[in-house]
Formats: sequence, C-alpha cells, structure tokens
Amino acid sequence: MAEHEHVRVAVVGSGFGGLGAAVRLRREGVTDFVVLERAASVGGTWRDNSYPGCACDVPSHLYSFSFAPNPDWPRTFSGQDHIRAYLEHVTDVFRLRPHIRLNSEVKRMTWDSQKLRWDIETAGGALSADFVVSATGPLSDPKIPDIPGLESFPGKVFHSAGWDHDYDLRGKRVAMVGTGASAIQIVPAVQPIARKVTLFQRTPPWVLPRMDRAISGAERWLHRQLPFTTQARRGLLWGIRELQVQAFTKRPGELGAVEQLAKRNMARAIKDPALRAKLTPDYRIGCKRILLSSTYYPALAQPNVDVVASGLSRVEGSTLVAADGTEAQVDAIVFGTGFHVTDMPIADRVVGADGRTLAEAWKGGMESLRGASAAGFPNWMTIIGPNTGLGNSSMILMIESQLNYLADFVRQLDVLGGRVALDARPSAVRDWNHRVQERMKRTVWSTGGCTSWYLDANGRNSTIWPGTTTEFRRATRRVDLAEYEVLRPAHAEATAV
Repeated sequence: MAEHEHVRVAVVGSGFGGLGAAVRLRREGVTDFVVLERAASVGGTWRDNSYPGCACDVPSHLYSFSFAPNPDWPRTFSGQDHIRAYLEHVTDVFRLRPHIRLNSEVKRMTWDSQKLRWDIETAGGALSADFVVSATGPLSDPKIPDIPGLESFPGKVFHSAGWDHDYDLRGKRVAMVGTGASAIQIVPAVQPIARKVTLFQRTPPWVLPRMDRAISGAERWLHRQLPFTTQARRGLLWGIRELQVQAFTKRPGELGAVEQLAKRNMARAIKDPALRAKLTPDYRIGCKRILLSSTYYPALAQPNVDVVASGLSRVEGSTLVAADGTEAQVDAIVFGTGFHVTDMPIADRVVGADGRTLAEAWKGGMESLRGASAAGFPNWMTIIGPNTGLGNSSMILMIESQLNYLADFVRQLDVLGGRVALDARPSAVRDWNHRVQERMKRTVWSTGGCTSWYLDANGRNSTIWPGTTTEFRRATRRVDLAEYEVLRPAHAEATAV
C-alpha cells in the first residue's frame, strides 16, 4: 500500500456488506475505492465460521444478492462452504479483486475536520479517504465470557468462530457452552464422534424443524434456462416472510400457534419428560432468535449427551462447574457464546469530529440515522448498523436497502460539488431512534419475557428493525439533506462570505 495514498471511498470488510458496497460503487461509476480486509481472503463471517455443520438458516435463494442470483444453489439451506464460494464468485464476476487489500486490518480511523477526510491506519500502511463505509458486520468479533479458572484449563479451548480443525474431537469429552444458532449445529455434528458431550444451557431456545433438502438438477436447469423462475422463487420466499412480520412487531400473541409447532417438534425426539422440561423455554417464541434444526433434539436424546440446565460458572482444572453446582470432566471446551454485537470493537477505532471515538459516542447505546450515519462522524456510513437486524428474514435485503442509501449519499456529494461532507444532525438521529424505539415497545423482543443478544447493556434493543423490509427500503431510498449538516473547508466558507 503506497504511503499517503488517497482514495475517494474506503470500504472496511469484505463480507456481504463490503462486497455489496463495492459492487454498488462500481455501478455508480465510482472506481476510486479500496476494500480493506483484515484477513487473507474475502468472505466475512462465512469465512470465519467453518465449524462442523455450519449452514445458513435463511433459504439460499433469499440469502444472496438480487443483482447476483445463483441458479445452482445445491440445497434449500446452503452450507458455509457454498456461501463462501458464492462470495468468491461475486468478487470475481464484478472484478473487485483489484480494489481489495487483504491483511489490512484497520487500526484507527480519524476524521480530519480541516481537510474533510478520514485518515486511516491499517496493518498494511496508511491512507486517507473522503468517505468511509464500515461493513465489519455485527458477527465478526467472537465473545468469550470471563469464566474464573478458564486460563488454567489443561485441554483445548476455542470459539465456534475460530474452530481448530487440527484438533480431533473423536473420543473426547466435549463441553458445548451456549445454545445459540451455532451450538445447535455443532452439537449434532460432534455428538456421533465424541465420547461425551456436555451442553451448558443458560436459556433453552425455541427450535423449529429445518425443512432442508437437495435442490434437484431439474430445478437448477430451469433456473439457469429461465432466470425469471429464480426471481419468482426469491419473491415467494420474501413475501412469506413479510407477511410474518406483523406477529413479531404488533401482535406477539399470534405466535402461540408457532410455539405449539415447536413443542411438537421437541416431543417427537425427546421422550424423557425431565429432559423436555429442561429444554422448554419459559418465554414467548421469537423473543430470542428462533432456531431451525431437525437434528438438534435427536442429538440431545443420545446417551452420550448431557444437558446441564445452567450456565458455566467456573473451571477447576479439567472440571467444569455450572452455576447450579453440576460438574463435568472434559477434554475440550467449545464456546458458542456469540459476538460483540451491541459493543462492536470497530467503534473503538473510529474517531469523529470532536475527538471522541464512536464507542464513546455510543456509550449510552448505539444510535444512527436510518441505520447508517452517526452524528459527529461525517462522510461515514455503516452497513448493518443499529436497528437494522431481522428476526425472521434475510439480512441481504437490509444490506441492499442500505446500498441504495449509500448510492444516493455519493450522488448528493457530487451534486453539492467540491470538497464537502455530510454530518448527520443530532436532532435527526434522535428523532429517528425515538420513532424506532416507540415501535419497539409492542414487539415480541420487548414483551416476550426474555433477555437476548438483541439488547444492549441498558436493556435497550439497538439491534432489530421493528418493521418490514419494505418499510426499511422506503426509509433508505434516498438521503434527505435536511437531516444532515453540510460541511465545507473553513477557507471555502470565508471565500463564500
């Protein structure tokens, strides 16, 4: 990377958000940009998460870009390897590799109020940019809880997002800590080969069957020959999920029927009443992420699996002790304990116009304008920012809506002309977030009686979008300049006067 290199746009991250931003910039005629990636290859969370059984819980044809349909998805719910291959394919088809800087982790981004640009320090050198798109994603930095005694554990320890493929779990006593989306895929994959699996469960999840199947050759042939059939399939999958949103956001009571389906799914595999009691949630379905699996409950019913209905409290040598006093001797600990979602580490590395980091600005909770812009951080936009997450559909839909907003942001800067920056007005950020939080009050995430990773340290839901993807697309179709302060260099203002 050349010293003092300057680009128009710097994109941080090369997952779905970063690659989507790169494609959209090229389509807008912007070619002076770089994609800064900390790893040695593209793919984001689908590169990092390679644990056994890793797959998506959103149908393949909906979990892909509308502008890059894939007629050859092999399964209705694709595995990690196929999704990663898809992202590599997108990178090649849209000729993005010349723009990508691998092994270039961003160490710090500082706004220069005089030059109206971002000065960026990376592991590969320094550069500056007029505009920054932060696409690091909420599922990029694993979170391992602070467990007393963990440092003295003599066996193997790793997080689901940093799977050690050189360590053989065959014949081992394995502890699975957590019961989230990763854990319910890992347990069925590890159970057949492990001597013993002990699952530490703080809170049981609601689990529905995963209606996965191979997509036939005839279906794929049809999608290749008649592309509109792929679009129709995607549209049907999208429409069904749009119709479900009302139950999550306005009428959580309607989800009772779905709970009955989940209970029947459990009853089919779990015959032991005591185990069923351990696995039955005491909160409304949808309050925490609904999980999809047809193999999780059958795995838990196997004789070499123990379910501890309590969180891991401490480690004493090779002995793991749960909060309820239950002990287990293990050889390896796998943490499926999620990610830093409401306290994204990238926020510590972004320094805004007033010298504060984004983490400091968000100390009371993440807030942004339309999920994109933070007050005091000009010409900076995040993909999958605050309150853009979904509880029942594909995040690619939200990403593409934000790409529309990005495209119009760039157009507005062109129209304004010269060296210029747009900074979200604090009043606009407050108004937007007030409306979002007011809508949040009646949702299942607020009324369902659970504590989830959707909530920040203050108990505020700064993660989920309380509406349909159609509503969000309308809200991010274009940039409203009234919500922004237009910044120009001080000498330009003096000249204008």
